[in-house]
Amino acid sequence: MTEFSGSAASQADFIWKNAEDLWGDFKHTDFGKIILPFTLLRRLECALESTREAVREAYDNFKDAEVELDPILRQTAGYPFYNTSEYSLSTLGSTKTRRNLEDYISLFSDNARAIFEEFEFGNTIIRLEKAGLLFTICKNFAGIDLHPDTVPDRVMSNIYEHLIRRFGAEVNEGAEDFMTPRDVVHLATALLLDPDDALFEASPGLIRTLYDPTCGTGGFLTDAMNHVADYGNHYKIPPVLVPHGQELEPETHAVCVAGMLIRRLESDPGRDLSKNILQGSTLSNDQFAGDRFHYCLSNPPFGKKWEKDKTAVEREHKQGELGRFGPGLPRINDGSMLFLMHLASKLELPKNGGGRAAIVLSGSPLFNGGAGSGESEIRRWLLENDLVEAIVALPTDIFFRTNIATYLWILSNKKTDNRKGKVQLINATDLWTPIKNEGNKRRIVGDDQRRQILDIYAAAENDALSKMVDYQVFGYRRIKVLRPLRMTLKLDEQGLSTLEATDTWQKLPVEHKAFWREAIKPQLGETKEYIWAETFTKETAKTPDAKLLKVKGNKTFITALIAAFGKNDPDAEPVIDAQGNIVPDTDLTDYENVPYLDSIQDYFAREVLPHAPDAYIDESFIDDRDKQLGRVGYEINFNRFFYQYQPPRKLHDIDAELKEVESEIAALLAEVATE
Repeated sequence: MTEFSGSAASQADFIWKNAEDLWGDFKHTDFGKIILPFTLLRRLECALESTREAVREAYDNFKDAEVELDPILRQTAGYPFYNTSEYSLSTLGSTKTRRNLEDYISLFSDNARAIFEEFEFGNTIIRLEKAGLLFTICKNFAGIDLHPDTVPDRVMSNIYEHLIRRFGAEVNEGAEDFMTPRDVVHLATALLLDPDDALFEASPGLIRTLYDPTCGTGGFLTDAMNHVADYGNHYKIPPVLVPHGQELEPETHAVCVAGMLIRRLESDPGRDLSKNILQGSTLSNDQFAGDRFHYCLSNPPFGKKWEKDKTAVEREHKQGELGRFGPGLPRINDGSMLFLMHLASKLELPKNGGGRAAIVLSGSPLFNGGAGSGESEIRRWLLENDLVEAIVALPTDIFFRTNIATYLWILSNKKTDNRKGKVQLINATDLWTPIKNEGNKRRIVGDDQRRQILDIYAAAENDALSKMVDYQVFGYRRIKVLRPLRMTLKLDEQGLSTLEATDTWQKLPVEHKAFWREAIKPQLGETKEYIWAETFTKETAKTPDAKLLKVKGNKTFITALIAAFGKNDPDAEPVIDAQGNIVPDTDLTDYENVPYLDSIQDYFAREVLPHAPDAYIDESFIDDRDKQLGRVGYEINFNRFFYQYQPPRKLHDIDAELKEVESEIAALLAEVATE
């Protein structure tokens, strides 16, 4: 077999070289649809190679017997899948390649055959045959050794993701939909599982459930399973994580299924780990409705709209606590917080051991939306239910297609006593190692940085990079601050012209216009109190002439009078309505965010009254949930806790630098001028 070694990227490039044979006959955007399924086929074939003859022999022996073949063939194959065909990629022949390959695929067990159906591999075979390339591609892949002993699961997962990333680049799709960088995967997995070291040590062979609602090619699932498998070196019998995942895209789902088909549990080799890798939209079609898990991992797409899931999500939101999305709904342009609520709903109940989750998100879930908004209500629900254990601010430039700030949230419903009621904020933005650019990825969280972050997390202390914060510190009450309306009415020709231009005036009958004009004119040039508009209108409407013309003095006309003649007058007395209440000036309405732990009255006296002595609080502006004064909001501002003042540079230094640049520019211009 052809030698196959090196990094996952170089190995993926080796496989991708098959695309050279496709140029001219296929569009470059179709290459991935050919390369990926053939890679999967070869991987499965290599895994079954040592038991191929035994499986065929078992099939021949029992095919006519009245027994269930599946268990026998799976046990013989040593995997939860098998193939009873006499063919392999190297024995298809050059004359009947298509027929033989179709026969080969059809004789896989159902769970493996479904992989190729998701790729619509039958159509690919036909197209390759028409182009005269089918035998060549089959022969090329037959020469690649992808046996699990040669290419371990973790390396194979990297290869799949590099191929998918390249495929995604060819069709201009966001690579973040497919691939979470391995350093981020390792960090998230370690933060999720390391706190349970003592549990694993005390319970050899402990079985726990693992779930990824956006599993992609299975990178998170694979890494977590490998992570606990390493405990076998210390405790003899390692813990067992039973994987569950859901993926929207059929192709990436197929890759994940293939990876899980080949994985075997030491304690249960016959278990089919792929059976719980399901396909569909997690938000609108939860394939694990009602299920809960001990560990959850996810990297949902950043900033993706959820309009396709809108109907189902809104229907579930109306179910309140009975659904996943009861606390609130974010704006339609970013579904990140829907995944936060989804994961929280999937945590195993404390009575069953509790659950922990790690999810990678952009910065928007920390602060988007003000008090009372869907986003704020989701944060409120998570924090008040004490589900947020830690949030790690990651370095920028660690993802392949974006350099935005990213954060790793750790959720838990089984916090230790020292963490209850608190959230640990970890500033890891400067903990990185530079690498050669891979797209936007210029940095990694290396082994040393990962260990440092894990140590900071485990210590749960306050220092330069870590803050243990009472969750209520993130909260505030938004109060509505009013100022009294101070206004007089200056009756003049300009105001009358303004009145006559209003819709209210224009809708009046001609005789009503004339009536009001004659009633107002004698008072032009005078200044009236605010209440004049109402008393004048109502009294004038009671006169005999008004009754004869059926003139009405309604509120709409009063409002038009005030708008036309009213002038703000800071020296005027506050306007009082008919009920004796102060009328607020809507133009001066303001809002204040009062820290949740502060007294609203003390804050108001300290921060508002010195600047606006006549201000008062709108007592009707209350929270919808607790019915207390001020609407509750929550936001998590990292800068507030980690900001370090940087004094401005001295003007002398800036001036010297500018002069140096000017000299360089002058020298360059001089060179150009002499050429």
